[in-house]
Amino acid sequence: MKRPKVIFLDAVGTMFGVRGSVGEAYSAIASRFGVQVSAEVVNPAFYQSFKAAPPPVFLGAESQEIPDREFEWWKAIALSTFGQVGVLPQFSDFSNFFDELYAYFSTAEPWFVYPDVLIALEKWREMEIELGVLSNFDSRIYSVLQSLNLIEFFTSVTISSEIGAAKPNPKIFAAALEKHNCSPEEAWHIGDSHKEDYQGAKAAGLKGIFLKRTE
Repeated sequence: MKRPKVIFLDAVGTMFGVRGSVGEAYSAIASRFGVQVSAEVVNPAFYQSFKAAPPPVFLGAESQEIPDREFEWWKAIALSTFGQVGVLPQFSDFSNFFDELYAYFSTAEPWFVYPDVLIALEKWREMEIELGVLSNFDSRIYSVLQSLNLIEFFTSVTISSEIGAAKPNPKIFAAALEKHNCSPEEAWHIGDSHKEDYQGAKAAGLKGIFLKRTE
């Protein structure tokens, strides 16, 4: 197999995952605000709300507006999640709760790095292959990568909210390639979503590699 010039990697589910579950984090922080709801109830409601949400793309937004737009995008998902499980009226101050929840996911605490990731990143760096993050995550990705000690491996980070297109849209792949002055044929993209990562990369002319995590 021909060695690529650049390897792009997805973020959540590919390089790092959530400790326990999203539902556990939502439930634990909700309890600090006097709202008791089990993680087993919250978790499926979260994923249903997340899948129903539009892509995190904010066309026409100025760069300085994007963090606020991302915040409101995630807040709508949280409101939907707790609304589905019937506990939304129990929050005396949902805004304060969500401020804490949103900040929590910008730290290292809710995440773990898959054990094969550092080995692969170090090997690719030794081979002098350029590395980039290509994700539908929001701008908290920078602080998460920093706190997980991953940022040093990457020469580019490309996210949907900043580009105005989300995987599998070929525009986000083109934007990532441009940062490396790289043709699609010279690049790989590795990710855990068959549609967004594998099919999206192939449609954009890159070599798509589907990574199926078991945990």
